[in-house]
Amino acid sequence: HKDGLKIYTTINYQMQQYAEEAVNEWVCQELQPKFFQQCKNNKNAPFVNIDATRTENLLNRAMKNTDRYKNLKKEGYSEKEIRKNFDTPIPMWVHGIKGEIDTILSPMDSIRYMKSFLNCGFMVMSPNNGHVLAYVGGIDYQYFQYDHVTQAQRQVGSTFKPFVYTIAMQEGEYYPCSLVPNLPVTIETPGSEPWTPKNSSKYKVGQMITLSEALAQSLNNISAYLMKRYGPSPVIHMVRKMGMTSDIPNVPSICLGACELTLYEMVGAINTFNNKGIYVKPIFITKICNSKGNVLATFSSSQEEVMDELSAYKTVRLMQGVVNSGTAVRLNYKYQLNMPMAGKTGTTDNNSDGWFMGYTPLLTAGVWVGCEDRDAHFRATADGQGANSALPVWALFMKKCYENKKLNLQKIDFPKPENMNYVDDLFNCREINANNNNAQQYNFE
Repeated sequence: HKDGLKIYTTINYQMQQYAEEAVNEWVCQELQPKFFQQCKNNKNAPFVNIDATRTENLLNRAMKNTDRYKNLKKEGYSEKEIRKNFDTPIPMWVHGIKGEIDTILSPMDSIRYMKSFLNCGFMVMSPNNGHVLAYVGGIDYQYFQYDHVTQAQRQVGSTFKPFVYTIAMQEGEYYPCSLVPNLPVTIETPGSEPWTPKNSSKYKVGQMITLSEALAQSLNNISAYLMKRYGPSPVIHMVRKMGMTSDIPNVPSICLGACELTLYEMVGAINTFNNKGIYVKPIFITKICNSKGNVLATFSSSQEEVMDELSAYKTVRLMQGVVNSGTAVRLNYKYQLNMPMAGKTGTTDNNSDGWFMGYTPLLTAGVWVGCEDRDAHFRATADGQGANSALPVWALFMKKCYENKKLNLQKIDFPKPENMNYVDDLFNCREINANNNNAQQYNFE
């Protein structure tokens, strides 16, 4: 800094390097070529399932946000003249998967091309002190000067479900082993149409299943069942204590993630489970000193106890089920990660947003992947779902970190609540449900 100020950040240099490598390796080198391939035979590319008129409107709006358009407007050019300028090919440099490309394109085609890029936000924090250890705001700051960690609010999909389940855990009525009916639920709200969400698959429809299995398979029926029982207000009240400041509508559909949040908010909130029920605000800077070494300011993370330790541990165990036998199981079989892990995948309508929120006892991290416009997305869920678009970034990063002996990341287990040695017995779902077909009759507390 020209004034001689020294700013001390929380970023771990090695982890930051691994985070950038993971984003590049998966999003840029693996996913992006597939997305370009999808765009090839689509006259409305990169947009999907929309007509030529909507495509034109989206490109037009993007054109009006450019400096070129604003400068031409300032110089007195008419809309027709400006459009002609944008449709005329000129020499230019554009961002490419393997570096800059020297090419000839019309400015309008360059807008279409740049909207064909998948972007990514990735943030890693230390569970106890809130220090942000790695932070990737996008795929390339030179061309995409937008921060997908703190600026971008995107629909969070199923990554919001753990918060709904936690309300049930807090009430003391439920444990991960509690059995609930896997049936469609209709929620009626005064002044609104009755709402009946459906599962995305026919997995065990009509059967009694455990909450652990329900979250592992991300079943909408069960989220709706819990939402009908407790309502949206307790969930919103709780996540506000977990650092969420974005607008969250007081409607039942938030149980399926029908709200737009930043990755920063999501990582901080999910970390509450990893930190024994205490929310710790993620921070990036610890202190600022002048040129003489005098401390001008120090920063520490604010904390708030959101829930008791047992409720947090119940949710950790629920989220471990997602990794052990649910939508995030590829962390084990494909990426061969063998440390204790918990997490939740998320995918929004049309695969517009892919999410993965996950943690080990020593690191909490979240990933979002998607295009700038929600109308640009993978057609196939196999490509665009969070388990495929976002989870691999988390996996590649964790693999590198845990293999680096200098980082000294031990493969320890999630700590059990103190003075609760009986806890393991309460999570043996097979035994509990064999003895009694309705685990809700157990007085766990």
